[in-house]
Amino acid sequence: MVFGDGPTLDAFPTFRTWPRTSPEALTRPTRPTVVEVSRLPERDRRPGRPTRAGGRAQYAYIRAAITAAQEGQLDGICTAPVSKEQISRAGIPFMGHTEVLAEAFEREVLMFMDGPRLKVALATNHVPLAEVSGRLHAPRLTAQIKLLSRSLEPAFGRRPLIAVCGLNPHAGEGGLLGDEERTRITPAIRAARRSGVDVTGPHPADGLFASIIQGRSGVDVVLAMFHDQGLIPAKVLDFEKTVNVTLGLPVPRTSPDHGTAYDLAGTGRASDVPMRTALLRCAALATPGRAAPPAR
Repeated sequence: MVFGDGPTLDAFPTFRTWPRTSPEALTRPTRPTVVEVSRLPERDRRPGRPTRAGGRAQYAYIRAAITAAQEGQLDGICTAPVSKEQISRAGIPFMGHTEVLAEAFEREVLMFMDGPRLKVALATNHVPLAEVSGRLHAPRLTAQIKLLSRSLEPAFGRRPLIAVCGLNPHAGEGGLLGDEERTRITPAIRAARRSGVDVTGPHPADGLFASIIQGRSGVDVVLAMFHDQGLIPAKVLDFEKTVNVTLGLPVPRTSPDHGTAYDLAGTGRASDVPMRTALLRCAALATPGRAAPPAR
């Protein structure tokens, strides 16, 4: 099913042939269905020209899909990009899908970028860089490492080898460039190892990613300490085919790894590969009894 704006979806011949319902009347469908969450006037649905009403609508689509998942009406969620700026301008505190999903399902989650050549999870998500250090605590890092291992073991058929990045340049250089590695990250790794997790680190991020890309490390997945540390190499390597997967939820959730690209909206120049890849990944994860393989 597709959650969105009725008049916008009317522009697509395929969606005009689907049955239509509202979030309030939704029951588990037996065929592809449009869930009409909004009916925006034309001024609020012009491609590449965001408005506050459009921002509110974006958030409403997310909440409607979450409610449907909580009520058992769907088996997975694949979200299209939304604008944090426009949703916030509409008066809704919003830092990202991942944070909203974690709160709605009351779960500890991990943002996991699943690419053909690099797989990276994030210890912190949409956090200002100045606040990252204060968000890193050994018990939480241990829980994240264990969640990452537990979530990926079915896909790999074994415990994955996890490499943990340091926060500081050169992983702190023995304390000369920061002590987060010594006081928080290393204790978390040791605690995870005692629980049976196959994990190493903390590693200097620059050397770690280089060794993985060159095939010299044997590492399956990386836990990065902050957003850009993990997402820059992931997007440089495989921008179109890297899928954002939220680990820890009761239903699979995927998304393409790009933003709204308002400068491309309506031009016909945007690639559909990232969205198709994310949809297929969600379908694989949601198939009962099937452990979806890592992206290739």
